[in-house]
Amino acid sequence: MKGFGGIWQKFLRRTYSAVNTRECPERGRREQEANCKSILTIAFIGAIAVGSGFFVLFVQPYDILFKLKCTFSDGGEIFEMWRKPPVDLYLRVFLFNVTNREAFLRGEEKLKVQEVGPYVYKELMTHENITFNDNGTVSAIPKHPLVWVPELSEGRREDDILVLPNIALLSIAHVVSDESYFTRLGLNLLIRQTNSLPLIEMTAREFMFGYKSALMTVGNTFMSSWIYFDKLGLIDRMYDFDGDFETVFTGEDDVTKAGLIDKYRGETKIPQWDNPCGNIQNASDGTKFKGNLKPNETILFFRKSMCRTQILEKVGETTSSGLKGYVYHFKENSNDNGKYYPENKCFCSSDRCLPPGLLDVHGCYYGFPIALSYPHFYKADPVVFEKTEGSKPDPEKHTSFFVINPESGLPLDVAVRMQINMALGSISTIANTERFSNMVLPLLWTEIRMYTLPNSLASRFNLYLNVLPVVQVAAMYALFFMGAAFFLVSIVRYFRKKRRSGTPSRTPWIDEEIPSSIERKLSYIPDTRKKMNAKELEVYFNSLIAPLNQELEHHEIIETKESQG
Repeated sequence: MKGFGGIWQKFLRRTYSAVNTRECPERGRREQEANCKSILTIAFIGAIAVGSGFFVLFVQPYDILFKLKCTFSDGGEIFEMWRKPPVDLYLRVFLFNVTNREAFLRGEEKLKVQEVGPYVYKELMTHENITFNDNGTVSAIPKHPLVWVPELSEGRREDDILVLPNIALLSIAHVVSDESYFTRLGLNLLIRQTNSLPLIEMTAREFMFGYKSALMTVGNTFMSSWIYFDKLGLIDRMYDFDGDFETVFTGEDDVTKAGLIDKYRGETKIPQWDNPCGNIQNASDGTKFKGNLKPNETILFFRKSMCRTQILEKVGETTSSGLKGYVYHFKENSNDNGKYYPENKCFCSSDRCLPPGLLDVHGCYYGFPIALSYPHFYKADPVVFEKTEGSKPDPEKHTSFFVINPESGLPLDVAVRMQINMALGSISTIANTERFSNMVLPLLWTEIRMYTLPNSLASRFNLYLNVLPVVQVAAMYALFFMGAAFFLVSIVRYFRKKRRSGTPSRTPWIDEEIPSSIERKLSYIPDTRKKMNAKELEVYFNSLIAPLNQELEHHEIIETKESQG
């Protein structure tokens, strides 16, 4: 049986040795190539992750997305909110009922007034007949229809009977008081003929939305270019938007200006005032304010009934509907006519200047002696209290405020509070009006109120303004971390591979599989070989890395020597 293994292997034409010298080098090369590809793949993924992180850092995809959302485009989300605001906007009206009519007209007492209200209406603000222009603006007709809301009116009814000033009589008396004697004589005859009285009973609705008057009928008949309406009501005139149109910026060139007024009735200023008081460009109508607001930045607000823009100054910060908000008030002394702030001198009309705290807006109200103030003459000159009683100014109730999200310019909570008065001149020569001469007569005050955002709108903007920015930052850091981790893994694997490839060995497989100790090497030797001397063992071990044919020759020589011995 000696040499049977060698003969059998020759018969099968197979050669084996203690080391698989044919398969291991090929497999080693494949493993090295696969290892290199794996390292490169991991490093490539890391590079993509880090590159994506830098892309997020420098490009800021959220800012691009938010700009697209805020820019006005047909069907766009922010544009649709401006076109038809999905908010609950209310007009709350408080009337000043006269409580001592007879005593006042007899000259026995000062005029006493009592606040009655609120009379609450929902304002369905919309922008209609929309046209996109080529210069980055959009034109529209503003609409502000009102709907009576009895459940919020705290028991007040539109048919409440009150004693209120006869605005038609007092207005015409003021206008004609400076005319010629014969003009005044004609008016006096008409007043006596029609028995027009300065204080009359009427319903709350009539006072707000119009009541019939013989004087108004005469004015409408003979002076239709001046008085083109046949009944006079304060809220009706405040909400007269016939013929109005406005042009606002779309935000294409500057997204922060999206929704701000470019022109009103085709002009960048209103004609009642000289510049800069007449400027309305870059003002907001309250639907959307300037975006990306800085903490020390002032903004402009325009409402037609106010006949001017108001400067808003930041006074604090708060949170509303889960969104960050800057709190704004009207600029201090904004109703000054130049007495304390010379820059407000342009609000003083050429013929007369009202006391501080009153704004003469007769130019916006058909020449009638209408003056605006804060409710109950809050912050007005003490002189306006001299001829009336009943005003009780209260900062908490009578201060206007705006809570605006600084990133989007979205109003979160709004209260615009203004009072309409009559600033009457010397009308002592006009019949039945003598007692009202040189008086500031309070008529009513209004509060335009938006309490909060609807839940659906608040949820959307919480996602846009609170969640998505955090997601972007988290994604950026996650990409940086992942990229660094992949780079680290690739580097570790590279140096581990390099260390292994640098180990000096012709036959790594032998180094790993055969122990270095002689005792363990002997365990691989057949029993017949264990009796070999040192020289024979050396020859045998050398045969392990020799070709099989050479190994067999050595074995045969050794076996021959043994048989001869």
